[in-house]
Amino acid sequence: MARTAPKVERLADDGEAMTDALATVLSVAEEKGTVQWSDVSDDLTSGEWGRLIESGLLVDADGEGFVVEDPEGVREALEESDAAPEDDDEDEGWSTWDKLAGLGTIGLFAGYSLTSVRDAIGGVLDVALGPLAEALPFYVMILVLALFTGITSSILQDQLMDMDGMGEHQEKMQDLQERRKEAKERGDDEALDRLEQEQMELMSDQMGMFKKQFRPMVWIMLINIPVFLWLYWMVFGTGMSLSAPVATFPIVGEVEAWQAGVAGPLQAWILWYFLCSLSFTQVIRKALNVETTPTG
Repeated sequence: MARTAPKVERLADDGEAMTDALATVLSVAEEKGTVQWSDVSDDLTSGEWGRLIESGLLVDADGEGFVVEDPEGVREALEESDAAPEDDDEDEGWSTWDKLAGLGTIGLFAGYSLTSVRDAIGGVLDVALGPLAEALPFYVMILVLALFTGITSSILQDQLMDMDGMGEHQEKMQDLQERRKEAKERGDDEALDRLEQEQMELMSDQMGMFKKQFRPMVWIMLINIPVFLWLYWMVFGTGMSLSAPVATFPIVGEVEAWQAGVAGPLQAWILWYFLCSLSFTQVIRKALNVETTPTG
């Protein structure tokens, strides 16, 4: 069953006609012991018959016809395929909330170039963050916000990214390449035509998969951009500066002000934020076991 289920699943991806063909062949094989093309030619096309043999579910019985390999596993897989609910169109793309989050993120990007937008966002967030900023040194405040964005980003990635689905898709692509190689070696042009069509369908599915994987980025930016704009507003909008060194960085050394450049145009507050954010994000992902690469 462990090897049979993926084979039946790949047939199901080809359409209901293939699972019906497999069910017909299974029924005849169980009734007669073996099945031949003449037994099912009225119900199957030659292409469907060839696809069943190519899949490895229908195997030669030493010249006596064909038998279904692992008939019990095939029956269970067919039942699971029939019982599985069809994906809604909304599941293949973005929900209404995802689209609204996307529009909100685009609007927030205006804060990077429009002072009025940046001041409005900074003023609103300062109602909540201002008292904390007064109680903590600014470098600690940046550290706290980096921790917050690291936690939210990791949770959103864990909840919204389908790494298992991407892993399964990669396995299907690899399996398809192996079957194409085998078909080329035996010179089966009909099988190559079917596999080419299957590859086109997988490529279409891949575009939908990538679109779904972009969903968490929209929500992450919806949270991170206001935080970053508040920091920008604090550094430049409130006239905050210190005459004494505010930070000491490796290699760079002491920095006299958060607005000071430490690596070309990269300013001290941005560098400190990204160092904290990257460090915390890696630790949090490890702690929460968040997968960021496809798994099979």
